[in-house]
Amino acid sequence: MQGFGVHTSMWTMNWNREGAERAIAGAVHYKMDFIEIALLTPEKVDTQHTRALLDANNLRAVCSLGLPEGKWPSVHPDAAIDHLRFALDKTAEMGCEALTGVTYGGIGQRTGVYPTRDEYDNIARALEAAAKHAKSRGVLFGIEPVNRYENHLLNTGRQAREMIERVGADNMFIHLDTYHMNIEEKGAGNGILDARDYIKYIHLSESDRGTPGWGTCDWDEIYATLAAIGFKGGLAMESFINMPPEVAFGLAVWRPVAKDFEEVMNNGLPFLRGKARQYGLI
Repeated sequence: MQGFGVHTSMWTMNWNREGAERAIAGAVHYKMDFIEIALLTPEKVDTQHTRALLDANNLRAVCSLGLPEGKWPSVHPDAAIDHLRFALDKTAEMGCEALTGVTYGGIGQRTGVYPTRDEYDNIARALEAAAKHAKSRGVLFGIEPVNRYENHLLNTGRQAREMIERVGADNMFIHLDTYHMNIEEKGAGNGILDARDYIKYIHLSESDRGTPGWGTCDWDEIYATLAAIGFKGGLAMESFINMPPEVAFGLAVWRPVAKDFEEVMNNGLPFLRGKARQYGLI
């Protein structure tokens, strides 16, 4: 999971044959090192079709997801384990390197109160089982802390580190996201430092999820801290342009955050790549 990548939401959130062909062609056009596939409906994915496309274009990939409500680990750990194992199988079949995201819960999951010990116990049990299955399939397994409005369980790099250390799986990693860090961390640099022993992946997303460089994220702080810890993982641009209603609801995206994907790719991508070169990350 090294180099510069892009979340395939830039082209599609529906990973069927048509969506896969459009997204992979777009990523190749922009000379990405890898793509991040949103594995929202793993049962509908044609894994052999995707693998053939990736191989033909010499393109690497990771997968990400958030779990559906009936399979939230904090409430339904056994159902969560089954879902994660199935998603990990699909990830491996496509030849992808990792499954990450809100693997510990749902996007839009909140109880309205502080997390309980039972919730964290259930999550740890589900993550341990999933990490073990991931290892058997040769896949890395990540957790992405997100903001308090999208999930009440893991919001910071420190919380993600504590969960990984509790589970104790050596194939687990932390996946940070600058959009969420801009809300939750006491400075993005502190979040990166808290996660430094386990961070292998980061979403580069602007404060409004729009065009990177056109918002309030402190990109120099972010890149300088990544350089200071010797970060060698995946740098993935993420911006949400065209969201299906069920995804927009969980993310609380109620308006266009950019004019179109060309605005993001033609302005945000060069900005992020330039910063990465400035700080010696690519």
